[in-house]
This record gives sequence, C-alpha cells and structure tokens, in this order.
Amino acid sequence: MKRSQQKMFGIAVLMAFAIGAQAADPPTTTAADNTRVNKRDADHATTTPTDQPNNSADVKFAADVRSAIYKDKTLSTKAHNVKLVAADGVVTLRGPVASADEKAKVEAIVGSVAGVKRVDNELDVAN
Repeated sequence: MKRSQQKMFGIAVLMAFAIGAQAADPPTTTAADNTRVNKRDADHATTTPTDQPNNSADVKFAADVRSAIYKDKTLSTKAHNVKLVAADGVVTLRGPVASADEKAKVEAIVGSVAGVKRVDNELDVAN
C-alpha cells in the first residue's frame, strides 16, 4: 500500500469509529430550566455584566477581583468563570458554583481584594 493509501485508510477507520461511537451512544439532552434566573434577570434593578462601567479605575478593579478568584486553584472551573461587575468598591457576583462552601469561599476571596467595600453575592449553587 502506498503512503497516501495508508493515510486514507487510517482516516476512513477513524471516521467509521467516530460514527459508530455516536450511533451506539446517542446523546442525552435535558432542557435547561432557567425560569427562576430569567425572572430575576428581567428585573432591571438586577445587576448584570452589561452594567460593568468602562472607566479605567473600575476596569482595573474588576481585573484585580477576577485575578484574585483565578489565583485560587482549588476553585472549580465554574467558580473561576463567575460573572462579576465591579464598580465604586462594590462587587456583584453572578453565576453557578459547585457548592455552598465554594460560594462562601469566592465571596471571602473577593472581599479580601483591596478596594472592595461590599460584595453582593448572587451566586447559585449548581445542581
């Protein structure tokens, strides 16, 4: 077999394996139920990431808060990716975390950042 034929044969085998794996294990899907979150977010008094001010002081403040969260490698990926809005010393946290303990830990980390006057912890514990 020529090298190009071997390559084509290898690709065909991989494709057949991938197709077979998909056919054998159909994905299970569950519709997300964000009803509670959607109702909360429909209230225009709720802080969302689009409320993040774009002035240099608040952008740096938000970056400092994000950096403090990210430095803690014991946190889950969910915790590392929480939504935050940081303005005038107030940090609002949103999104899912892995546990109630992690929720408290993220709040404590954020509270320890220089310049934080208040933390509004609106994190949700993921099920």
